[in-house]
Amino acid sequence: MDIIVLRNFVTLAETLNFTRSSNKSFIAQPALSRQIKNLEEEIGGQLFIRNKRNVELTLAGKYFKEEAEQMLSQFDYAVKRTASLHRGEAGEIRIGYTHSVMQSFLPGLIRHISDVFPEIKIILLEFNNARQYEALKKRDIDIGFSTNPEITEGFRSKLLAKENFAVVLPKNHPMKAKSFKDLSDLKNEKFILAPKAEGPMYVATIESMFVDAGFLPTIVHETPFASTSIRLVEMGLGLTIEPLSSVRNQQNIDYIELKDINRKAEIVMLWLPSAEDHFSGLLKLIKEEWPT
Repeated sequence: MDIIVLRNFVTLAETLNFTRSSNKSFIAQPALSRQIKNLEEEIGGQLFIRNKRNVELTLAGKYFKEEAEQMLSQFDYAVKRTASLHRGEAGEIRIGYTHSVMQSFLPGLIRHISDVFPEIKIILLEFNNARQYEALKKRDIDIGFSTNPEITEGFRSKLLAKENFAVVLPKNHPMKAKSFKDLSDLKNEKFILAPKAEGPMYVATIESMFVDAGFLPTIVHETPFASTSIRLVEMGLGLTIEPLSSVRNQQNIDYIELKDINRKAEIVMLWLPSAEDHFSGLLKLIKEEWPT
């Protein structure tokens, strides 16, 4: 088993067609068939179910595909990292973040990192929670800053900050902070919220606020991006709920801070233990800045 065989296996697992796979892998079909057969013998299990018409992955094959993809991703990362060091480049840290994080403490943190580690190149990528999980697993990012993430086994995490949520309204909306009692005042309104698949824990936190207020919201639009939600609110297409930092400096909307609701926007740093060596100094700096 080697890297080439693993790549050819993944290609076949994706196409489920020996002819297309051999063309994409630039290998003759009989040679590809031998590689897969030898791979199965080496593993000691069947990876594909083959007949004259179809090729399907076995349960073991599906599992091995996921593991092989991660191994190839880490190998490719190691190659790129080695080449970068060989060229004399100082290295880089790739950070994923949600909208509210950029509106709160992240710019200050980036400045602090640059002061302490001026040789580090920082790459910033705005991702929703679900995309951050995948990007971390694939090593597309080194650290994620998520809002109310669903922390699964395999990730390490650190709570960095909490803040209130806010209801976001158009400028001309009759409801104002002075007359607002609780969310039940808005039970007849239309809402723009994030789809559950993009961040189940975050969405569940928002939903629980409505449940506590005695109703479920009428959702007319869904988007995982705060900037899109806020723009739709500006256009009068509905209301939304966002972390306070996402809306505090917005000019074309009104908002009501939900001070009396115990659900909070929690900013959490996520990373994989296997990636710690790559940014151990940075991780130490952040832990010192947020020791709790």
